[in-house]
Amino acid sequence: MAVMENILPELPRIREAAAAMREVVLANLVMLGEAPAPTSQESRRISLLVERFSEFGLQHAAIDDLGNGLGVLYGTEGKRTILLTANADTMFPLESVPVIQMHSDEVIGPFVGDNSPALAALLSLPALLERLQIRLKSNLILSGTARMLHTSNLEGLRYLLDRAPMPIQSGLVVEGVQLGRLNYSCLGLLMADLTTKVPDDYDWSQFGATGSIIPMTDVINRINRIPLPRRPQTSIILGKLFGGFTYRNIARQTTLSFEVRSESAEILDQLAAQLDDITNEVAANSGVHVRLNIFARRQPGGLDIAHPLVRQVRAVHSAMGIQSMLYPTTSALACFADRKIPAVTLGFTTGQRRGELEEAYEAVSIPAMWNGLTQLAGVLLAMDEGVSNEK
Repeated sequence: MAVMENILPELPRIREAAAAMREVVLANLVMLGEAPAPTSQESRRISLLVERFSEFGLQHAAIDDLGNGLGVLYGTEGKRTILLTANADTMFPLESVPVIQMHSDEVIGPFVGDNSPALAALLSLPALLERLQIRLKSNLILSGTARMLHTSNLEGLRYLLDRAPMPIQSGLVVEGVQLGRLNYSCLGLLMADLTTKVPDDYDWSQFGATGSIIPMTDVINRINRIPLPRRPQTSIILGKLFGGFTYRNIARQTTLSFEVRSESAEILDQLAAQLDDITNEVAANSGVHVRLNIFARRQPGGLDIAHPLVRQVRAVHSAMGIQSMLYPTTSALACFADRKIPAVTLGFTTGQRRGELEEAYEAVSIPAMWNGLTQLAGVLLAMDEGVSNEK
């Protein structure tokens, strides 16, 4: 904790400097937030990010072959390298131009919490460090990653970690919300699509022909009957169901998209086998084609709560009056855990989806951003001293 004795007293000065950067941070947020960036089509947003990296004088400001944008802030010693990263893709479609509404204390926009504030923080941190006349000893790679959401299965960050311009010793993942989140471990994960589809020779004239939806309800009922343990924590999230086109026509195909999460890799394997059994049994009983496609598998892992990096983040939160929210994640942190690189995920600001807003719209707090930026700078200073690599 000797390192923190020097860092914690600096937090009020850092916050004052962060709050003074309001115009810079919000301009970055609007610029990036209004650039459409659905998964695999992030090029416009990534280009803007890299242009700003270059304008600020970061080295190697470029877009890699997979579409990630990155820049390097070289340290005074360069013995270690920290990767500061945020996903650049969003759930908003390319054909719809998102409009960011700026109010006195909040920013409102479609899916604005995921992940424009995090990218704005990432863009603003070098300027904050310069304003504070702080030179890190470690190299700092800043990256907005592409192809992270949906079926891409974190492809952008995996690619970057395998091909970074220098070996990475520690990582910091930034999410737009919620300020106070501290993810240090990952749940194991299966992501899957299960499809029921009527065969080409399906007898549509048969009375009671049900198409693809009724067999899908059988699948869902069987999944719901799978007993799940409370320890290790395990859950099945039924996220999306799509099938058919009209009221009057029998659906030819129905697809269920879902996730299976568990603290145990062994239980994930068992559940994958049970899902395969359900697939085969429903197919045999219904006469329709049933296909299970598990397109993503992630292993549980990450840090222990007693790891020095986790302790230092909690110390920063405590000094700032922020309540740490400790829970495992299924997102980008898994890429670091797979490679045994110490890393945590932190939120930048607070946000909410209020009832009076349209379905896709979210509101994020502006005042909370200054605590968020201060938190990131404080944790970076601790990582710069090598606490994240202590055993």
